[in-house]
Formats: sequence, C-alpha cells, structure tokens
Amino acid sequence: MKPFPVPTYEQAPADARPAFDQFKRLTGKMPNLYATIGYSANALNSYLHYVSEQARGTFHAKDREAIYLIVSQFNGCEYCLASHTQSAIKNGWKEEETLLLRAGTHPEQKWQVIYRVIRSIIEQKGKVSDELLDEFYALGYHEAAIIDLMVLINVMSFTNYTYRLTQIPIDFPLAKDI
Repeated sequence: MKPFPVPTYEQAPADARPAFDQFKRLTGKMPNLYATIGYSANALNSYLHYVSEQARGTFHAKDREAIYLIVSQFNGCEYCLASHTQSAIKNGWKEEETLLLRAGTHPEQKWQVIYRVIRSIIEQKGKVSDELLDEFYALGYHEAAIIDLMVLINVMSFTNYTYRLTQIPIDFPLAKDI
C-alpha cells in the first residue's frame, strides 16, 4: 500500500486549522487520525460537528466509549481501539473492563445486549431481530436510543474505516489483544 502521510498543521487546509488548534488546546496534540481526516476540511469539520451533536443523545460519555470500543473491535481498527481504550479509562472504565466489553463478555446484561445489537447491526447491515430489539427495550431504552446507537456506530465506523484505508501511525499506546 502506498504510504498515506499525516499532514502537518502547515499542510492542512486553512479551514481545517481551527480544528487542529482546538485539539492542541484540549489534548496537547492533534491525533494523527483527525489530522489525516483534515486533508478534507469539510470532512473534518462536518465530522466534529456530528460528534458534538450526537453527544447530546441517549448515551453518556462512559457508555459512548464502551460502544466505540465494541464497534472498533468488530471493525478491526487498531487505531481506534488504542485511542478509545485511553478515553474509556479516563471516563471511568478499568482496562480489564474494556477487554470484556470488546469480547462481549462483560458481566452486566446491558453490555451483553448492546454488544449483540451492535454485532447484528454491523454483520447484518442494519438488521436486528425483533427478539433482540425486545431485549434492548427491556433494558429501559426506547426508539430514540436505538437511533442514537446507530449514530454512534456510524461515527465510529467512519474513523475505523479511515484508519483501515490510510494505515497512518498509531499515536496512542496500543490496546491489549482480547
């Protein structure tokens, strides 16, 4: 595969640079994956707006990180597994729990059901059996939650696929294998 260089601040389009500045302020660096998405200022700015808006949905930050890990595991994205393991730990998960979530073996029923719903959505291209949806709804979720879950799968699949396409260097500690 032809190497896909990570653009520097100076190489990024001018209308992507505010996002670079924001990441540097908030995290101390511009992660390689977001910098690479920044080749298209439209893609980067649209993505960041989408992520910001979806954060208002059903799932709080800790839950979103768990969902991102599950999706990244299914999509085989080493970059997102690395970055979201770090984010999950910052949001209250223990590293051992992140491995259980990714394997679908977390002891909490909620995470077993969500894992199976995500697996079905990814493997069956959006299809989820009525029985599995009933299990999801029995957790106390409603229609808005399943749509919010679809958005989170979409958000994470975009970055998963971008990494898999570009194979840019991972600039986070690698996640442990499950």
